[in-house]
Amino acid sequence: MEALCISNLVKSYNKGKTLAVDDVSFSVEKGEMFGLIGPDGSGKTSIFRMLTTLLLPDKGSASVAGHDVVKDYQVIRSIVGYMPGRFSLYQDLSVEENLNFFATLFNTTIEENYSLIKEIYVQLEPFKTRRAGKLSGGMKQKLALCCALIHKPEVLFLDEPTTGVDVMSRKEFWEMLKRLQKEGITVLVSTSYMDEATLCDRIGLIQGGKLLKVDTPANVIRDYPDKLYSVKAGAPYQLLKDLSAYPERADSYSAGAYVHLRFKAPDQQSSARLLEYLHSKGHENVEVNETEATVEDCFIRLME
Repeated sequence: MEALCISNLVKSYNKGKTLAVDDVSFSVEKGEMFGLIGPDGSGKTSIFRMLTTLLLPDKGSASVAGHDVVKDYQVIRSIVGYMPGRFSLYQDLSVEENLNFFATLFNTTIEENYSLIKEIYVQLEPFKTRRAGKLSGGMKQKLALCCALIHKPEVLFLDEPTTGVDVMSRKEFWEMLKRLQKEGITVLVSTSYMDEATLCDRIGLIQGGKLLKVDTPANVIRDYPDKLYSVKAGAPYQLLKDLSAYPERADSYSAGAYVHLRFKAPDQQSSARLLEYLHSKGHENVEVNETEATVEDCFIRLME
């Protein structure tokens, strides 16, 4: 059963001058965790705002749990949870006051759905009288998630929930999402962190408002068409610069401590010729190895 169905969705701003969402179509199954993956400005937030009835689409259609986002907006607002990218709770209210307020909005109580938020709220409870604006980034994130869950939504929308949060909090947050999924809640999450893509059941890669590919993370990586090489040397910046001038290079870009590279026409001597070229440019401790593609590599390849 489909929890979300999006068909040929279009959204533009500035009287049509800026196309934010360009003919996007995809569906999400009930109980699935679907990730919308792309950089800032790729159209993720516009899609989320249309699905949560905060924006009207210019063209196309979309439904949430079988309800049309235009005709049935009141129903949708009662059955979804939405955690926007920017912290949007009442900063002058305490943790407990914010949670009570959102429970009241949905005609429920904290006690009624406490089992759903218990594992998150126990970490907040020592600070329940603290104003929300005085919480750390990770604690704000947990409070926002509790408020989005307090009415036990059918579909949970999380717009870049881990932006600006430390690595440990990010890991903990995704563990929470996996537990929520077991409760039967459909989760739609957007992120610009490519490493988080592998934690979703399926992903949609989006850039410039266009959906480039929709599939499981494993299938996206499996479909990478080229041999990919990782290159490392003692002077990373100069390495990147010299590789960009290498005649046999199809593409190269920074990937952490390495540079990832594709050859135009790789053969058995490609690595040896590259090593010779880099040594001629004065590079030392050079490593050239074939490597497995990541979701980020696939995204960069699809952008071409």
